[in-house]
Amino acid sequence: MQPAPDATVFIVDDDESVRDALAWLLRSRHLPSERFAAGEDFEAMLEGGFQPEQPCCLLLDVRMPGMSGLALFDRLVARGLADAMPVIFLTGHADVPTAVDMVKRGAFDFCEKPFSDNALVDRVEQALQRSAQVQAGWRERRRLAARLAELTERERDVMRLVARGLPNKLIADQLAISVRTVEVHRARVFDKMEVKSAVELANVLRDVEPAP
Repeated sequence: MQPAPDATVFIVDDDESVRDALAWLLRSRHLPSERFAAGEDFEAMLEGGFQPEQPCCLLLDVRMPGMSGLALFDRLVARGLADAMPVIFLTGHADVPTAVDMVKRGAFDFCEKPFSDNALVDRVEQALQRSAQVQAGWRERRRLAARLAELTERERDVMRLVARGLPNKLIADQLAISVRTVEVHRARVFDKMEVKSAVELANVLRDVEPAP
């Protein structure tokens, strides 16, 4: 599986020569990149309303003047972006224990300097694949939430009981409506939610709202 052609690798490192070398390395594997000289610059992009809509990942130096890589990672976690924008820390030997701790907290990986070019780009490609999967999940949940928003309140009532596996007769008794009315609402729910069975409906609901 190859990363999407519109994937982007963000590079945040205070050393210009490192930024340039990484950008060149990524170009050699047909991966576009954007470079930032400081954590504050990348944070400013986030504060400007950036939301990852295409596969992306972040190559992040641990030690930088001003905002450290660790502090920037904490900002990403707080914004809920660390999954959609996997972080690979670039670290010196002395920072390896810290980088390991960051991986335990949700970073994708770390590469110790000097790193193997091929190994680093392989991990970047894997991070981009993870990003694509996470963002696809986000889009699917938004799509399902939009379908739910089209349901009437009565259709929601019927939907939750259908998802619990109740037959039409019991649903009718619980809601004090006729079996025929249940059948009509059930059909509309299946149509709007684009499902064909109660099991499929239950699986969909697990992704978008708490279990009934």
